[in-house]
Amino acid sequence: MKIPENDDVPILMAQTGPLIGQRWMINKTILIGRDASCDIMIPDRQISRFHANLMPAENGTIIEDLGSKNGTFCNGQRIETSVLLQDGDLIQIALVQHFAYLNSDSTMPLDAGQLPITQRSGRLHLDIRSRRVWIGQKEVIPPLSAPQYRLLHILSEQEGAIVSRDELINGIWGREAAQGVSDQALDALVRRLRQRLAELDPDHSYITTLRGSGIKFENIE
Repeated sequence: MKIPENDDVPILMAQTGPLIGQRWMINKTILIGRDASCDIMIPDRQISRFHANLMPAENGTIIEDLGSKNGTFCNGQRIETSVLLQDGDLIQIALVQHFAYLNSDSTMPLDAGQLPITQRSGRLHLDIRSRRVWIGQKEVIPPLSAPQYRLLHILSEQEGAIVSRDELINGIWGREAAQGVSDQALDALVRRLRQRLAELDPDHSYITTLRGSGIKFENIE
């Protein structure tokens, strides 16, 4: 699908799965499924013929499951009703095809042949535009959730420095929503991010919690 020069149109980007690397502009209702008539056709028997819909709305993009057998997931949670997508949300179709939802093409990955934009040198690096993470030569799969990625991005931008809890909460959830976010919620997010990174590198703890001070990220060569 050719994407016009319009930074305001949301983008769906295929990550891991049969359609990896493809992308679609969401300026109309998009039908996802196995049937050849679908706008996004995923050739896998785990995908229902007509699996899910993406629909533009006044306040963003809505995704809904169409009664599929193996489900549609947003940030790891199975969709039971329509869900309003947020920038950076991760969508899985029957856990076969993974997509990232981006509010506009301003955060699209670079074209083939260009180097990704990454955070500093070290074993762990981030492709900022596609929001993908590698440790060494191995990509973190499935991709981090949107809050996990935002946490890692904020910490890695200030590598070696202690980042306060308030700064992290405001950066991850936004200032308005941050008022209702507890320290326990942040701790749970940090714990889950550590677990995800440890799946690829169990010998190094990239994230350290300093009681009473904040949280620090330390990369290694």
